[in-house]
Amino acid sequence: MSVQTVTFDIPRGLYEQIKRAAEKKHRTVNDLLVEAVTAVAPVIDTNAIPLQTALAQLTYLNDAALWQAARAALSAEQRDRMAALHDKQQREGLTAEEQTEEKALLKYYRETLLIRAQAAVLLKQRNYDVSDPTQFHPVKNYS
Repeated sequence: MSVQTVTFDIPRGLYEQIKRAAEKKHRTVNDLLVEAVTAVAPVIDTNAIPLQTALAQLTYLNDAALWQAARAALSAEQRDRMAALHDKQQREGLTAEEQTEEKALLKYYRETLLIRAQAAVLLKQRNYDVSDPTQFHPVKNYS
C-alpha cells in the first residue's frame, strides 16, 4: 500500500487528547489519526457522511455513554409503526407518503444497528464482556 505524508497543525490540547487516547489503546498517534480520517473521509454517497461521523465519534465517548449507545433502539411506537407499514405493504401496497415514512424508519433502524454494533466493538476493545446479548436491551428510564 502506498502512502501520502500529510502535515497539518492542530491545537496542543487536541494533540495531547489524541496522544492519551492512543496510549490507552496501545497504538500510535499516527494509527489513531489514520483511523479517524478514514472513518470520516468523503465518499461518493454523501448521505453516509453523518453516519460515518457519528460512528467515528463513538471512539471518544466515555464508557457510560458507549453503553447507552450500545442500547439504543427504536421506540415501541416506531417498531409498531414499521411493522404495520410492512404488513400493509405486503397486503395492499403503500401510499407515497407511507413509502417515505417506511423508508425513513428503515434508514433509522439500520443506522441504529450500526451504532449499536460499533459501540459494542469499542466496549469489547475496552475489555468489557459483551458476549451476553441481554445486556444490550434498552434500559428503562424511570425518572
